[in-house]
Amino acid sequence: LDANSRAGILQADRIVLDKLTVDKTAKTVQADAHVDVGLYFPIFSTGDMQRVAASTTALYSDKQIEVAMMLDVTGSMAPNWYRRTDKIGDLQVAASKAVRDLLRSNYDKNDPRVRVAIVPYAEAVNTGGLASTVFVETRYGSKVPPPIDAPVSVSLTLAPDKCATERKDKDGFADYSPDGPYTPRLNNNGKTYLAKVNRDYRIRSCPSATLIPLTADEDKLLDTITDFSAEGVTAGGIAAQWGYYMLSPSWRSAIADAGLGAGPANFDGRKVAKVAILMTDGRFNTAFAKERGAPTTQGQEQTSRDNAEAVCANMKRDGIEIFTIGFDLNDPTMTVTERDQAKSVLKNCSTADTSSLKHYFEAATGTELAAAFDEITG
Repeated sequence: LDANSRAGILQADRIVLDKLTVDKTAKTVQADAHVDVGLYFPIFSTGDMQRVAASTTALYSDKQIEVAMMLDVTGSMAPNWYRRTDKIGDLQVAASKAVRDLLRSNYDKNDPRVRVAIVPYAEAVNTGGLASTVFVETRYGSKVPPPIDAPVSVSLTLAPDKCATERKDKDGFADYSPDGPYTPRLNNNGKTYLAKVNRDYRIRSCPSATLIPLTADEDKLLDTITDFSAEGVTAGGIAAQWGYYMLSPSWRSAIADAGLGAGPANFDGRKVAKVAILMTDGRFNTAFAKERGAPTTQGQEQTSRDNAEAVCANMKRDGIEIFTIGFDLNDPTMTVTERDQAKSVLKNCSTADTSSLKHYFEAATGTELAAAFDEITG
């Protein structure tokens, strides 16, 4: 059979599928097929035609797959004509291919097995259609939303954009939970408020590309990737947080209410595989809320790294598998310490490697970045 195939005699349209057996209990599929071939070496046969049959059985998975891609669109990703690099362009190529590869296994558009969310991030995350889940801070105002029984005039603060930063707890510390924005909480006066996500008044820029919650709409995902433009600093903790939200069932109602899809499934490793991909080209250097107990003198870089690692730990606790990609982390403009810190946070965030599966990647070029995404998406 091999000899006939290599000789160009065996053609795919001559293969006949006799039987296909799906065992939903054992989760196997068995295919029985045959082909009538004219032998390349007929001297070894009693005739010049022979029927060749084959049967094979393979395991299959009926798990749903949810993937959240947190992608760095900061200023350092901009084209650099001196270095002859275009990192934002490289990311657009690699991420677009990853989306197409992930969605190609969806055979029923009305019941997709794989859905993808994209979270472009810089100093903040542009929440797009989820802007109603954001609490707009003012310089001297409260760090949590007004009580649910507050007058409308108190509850509404207009925002200059649709961006969000970290969610803060009632004492102003970073909140690492996956809770949805409708979650009721008590403020320091015992009043109930809803756990919206903060927009810190200090942010200076908002990414133009908006996040896209889980969807199987390839065009929608590719369109937001096309909208990537490089600007701003790197709030890695905020990126991790919003990736977590896009996979959290606690956000399902808010996403559905915004008309942005069905939202994430429940955390159930038997039925759903949840995957997060965190990519950056540099060190996390921006944060607006510290972890409870952190030194008051702690700088933004350490805070951003701590926040990212805390969110990643919670994601892994909930069964989310995390892949991380460091792009051009050997950039000579960073010191050795800065490079080590950038790599360390990505290694700590990622799921532990196994003998057959790698979770932390470094890519020096656009080609290597694409290869990293290829290895992750299979």
